[in-house]
Amino acid sequence: MSDTILSIRDLRVNYGGIEAVKGISFDVKQGDIVTLIGANGAGKSSTLRAIAGLVKPQSGSISFEDNEITGQDSTNIVKKGITLVPEGRKIFADLTVLENLRIGAYLRHDDISKDLEWVYELFPRLKERSWQAGGTLSGGEQQMLAVGRALMSRPKLMMMDEPSLGLAPIIVRDIFSIIREINKQGVTILLIEQNANMALQTAHTGYVMETGRITLSGSGEELLNNEAVKSAYLGT
Repeated sequence: MSDTILSIRDLRVNYGGIEAVKGISFDVKQGDIVTLIGANGAGKSSTLRAIAGLVKPQSGSISFEDNEITGQDSTNIVKKGITLVPEGRKIFADLTVLENLRIGAYLRHDDISKDLEWVYELFPRLKERSWQAGGTLSGGEQQMLAVGRALMSRPKLMMMDEPSLGLAPIIVRDIFSIIREINKQGVTILLIEQNANMALQTAHTGYVMETGRITLSGSGEELLNNEAVKSAYLGT
């Protein structure tokens, strides 16, 4: 198997008569953090949703660990080792923290206690609030819960859609610190993030999406120093 864990080729995604993703191609290497940056409506979330099996691509191919997964349903995608932390967290507000985490492991039939302990080590506040309803947590804690729930499926590739959205700067730093720690533990990460500065500081590789197309790519450092990226996305 190559060191490429995820390969996208000429992916096109339509919503009604609108082409949201217009024939993009990119690779994610095993063990890397890769980020897609761009304005709202650029097609970033549509790309993740297609990979996760939540929308069916119009055309193109998605392969994971050298196996074609294009158009497979989301349950199959999770079984293969891909999880999505959705924008807006989408936790179960009426269920406890522990119940939310157990739902993340719903396809597993083995002992989840070690993974639960790992999530609690990453997010001590979740352990303190394990019997608290998810809906009573702060925004930052809910984001931690969404990430923890995704980790409970033991993903090889974790996709994250706007993990810092609506969070205070100090919490954003905590979330990105956790993303780096998860990656060090061997989980490959594909990240969508409006905070382009933090995303590019964290990522090994970045892609810039504009109106459904990839217009720039490079290492995180290269894109941080690119004048067009600075002007459009970094406010400098």
